[in-house]
Amino acid sequence: MNKKFAFRVFALFVIAATLLSACGGGAVATKAPVVTEAPVVTEAPVVATGAPVVEPQKIVFAIEHFGVIAGSTWGGAQDRALKRIEAKYPNVKYIFRENVAPDQSNPFAEDMIANEKANIVIGSAEFMGLPLKDIAGKYPDVYFGTVVASDLTTMPNFIRFFPRQDQALYLEGLIAGALTKTNVIGIVSAYPNIQVLHRQAGFVLGVQDAGKLLNKDIKVYTKYVGSWYSPPDEKSIAETLVDTYKADVLTVQTDSPAAVDVAKAKGVWFIGKDMDIVGELKWADTKTVAVSFDTRWEVIFDKMIQEYVAGNKTPTLVYYPGMETSMTLADGTVEPTVDLMNDGKVGLDAISPDALPSIPQAILDLVKQRRDQMMAGTWDPFTDHEFVSAGTGLELTTPTQIAIPAAGTVVKAAGVVPTTEFLLTQFNFDLQGTTNLK
Repeated sequence: MNKKFAFRVFALFVIAATLLSACGGGAVATKAPVVTEAPVVTEAPVVATGAPVVEPQKIVFAIEHFGVIAGSTWGGAQDRALKRIEAKYPNVKYIFRENVAPDQSNPFAEDMIANEKANIVIGSAEFMGLPLKDIAGKYPDVYFGTVVASDLTTMPNFIRFFPRQDQALYLEGLIAGALTKTNVIGIVSAYPNIQVLHRQAGFVLGVQDAGKLLNKDIKVYTKYVGSWYSPPDEKSIAETLVDTYKADVLTVQTDSPAAVDVAKAKGVWFIGKDMDIVGELKWADTKTVAVSFDTRWEVIFDKMIQEYVAGNKTPTLVYYPGMETSMTLADGTVEPTVDLMNDGKVGLDAISPDALPSIPQAILDLVKQRRDQMMAGTWDPFTDHEFVSAGTGLELTTPTQIAIPAAGTVVKAAGVVPTTEFLLTQFNFDLQGTTNLK
């Protein structure tokens, strides 16, 4: 081998070794690099092919409606609630039955559990939803529940719920008290029960606060229909309140549009409930409907779903949320449990433009102030006010006998926070200033 050839071989060897070292081939690190900051992950790691994908738990949420959905503010709002839930959560399916009587509640529920895989079943009203407690123990993996009217029975998987509608009703009362020129407001009411009595109380307290602020002596007359839904009777009572008692503002604790039609025909103001009866139900326009309130049952249903998905075998058994509690819908809208709503507008904007000139600025300021405070959870009409009995109402016999407090009795002092149990199961009297017509 000559010297030139040997030198070339040696040079090639050095070059190859250098390249191998630069590429890391066979090189051994003598010291680990020091990491001074955690690496930032900018994208989710790629799941290896074949790795199992965890599907969200399927929820089949069944509502047993006591009446029909179409044309009902109560059933309509609950139906809308589950449709909004479905829009937000692709793993939730809504099923329902309509016109469910008490003796049909359990057969329908068991059918939906067996054949449609329902794992949350609720009744839309207490009188027909309460029987569900009798089968709750048979299906420990199903949540059952119903609205509270006067009974607060619960079981480990039997849930009770009601929205704090009295808060929105208080704001409506302020507006109604400002609008009346005859100083007479009429309520077409369903029948004597605690749910009706505590909701009416919220409205009456608002009327009375408006009266004090405006130096008006306002009378509130109520008359019972005998059921939640009886259009001919609702119409007759509304006409009596206007023609005989000179009410120029009407509201209801019933579910049909009959009283709205009377208000329209008679040229008096109407105050709506449960839903935006102008913007959604088209029952009338803002020349008749001064304001309504909207109930967002989805706030409660969403909480039930979250607990079920979390596998909670001891869920919250009583839900009673107010304006301080909200839900974000699929489109990003944040909704409190209840709020003033009319023709698609909320808050002060919900007040009819035709009604606004008749409402003093002091009332508008108070509506805004109290709404803001209730949204923040810092004020509530039932805490702030005293409860003075009118001497009329509903004598309770079960589970505890409670007589109607005598007229003038201060049942609760101002500033005292009433318990949920008292409001939902023991509020059995009309407030002073309310006249119950026979």
